[in-house]
Amino acid sequence: MAEQITIMLVRSRAGCTPAQRKCLDALGLRKREVARTISDTPAVRGIINKVPHLVAIVK
Repeated sequence: MAEQITIMLVRSRAGCTPAQRKCLDALGLRKREVARTISDTPAVRGIINKVPHLVAIVK
């Protein structure tokens, strides 16, 4: 089983580009301060690297 990673949206989606919003939708992050646990894969890491100023990895 793949490892899990918990991410949280720490900044608002307002003012983001449409591409950044699509990345947040792919991660399942719609509201601020809501954490989501998903599998830690290279694809997910790539999406997180596209929006590092909006999300935080929670340990």
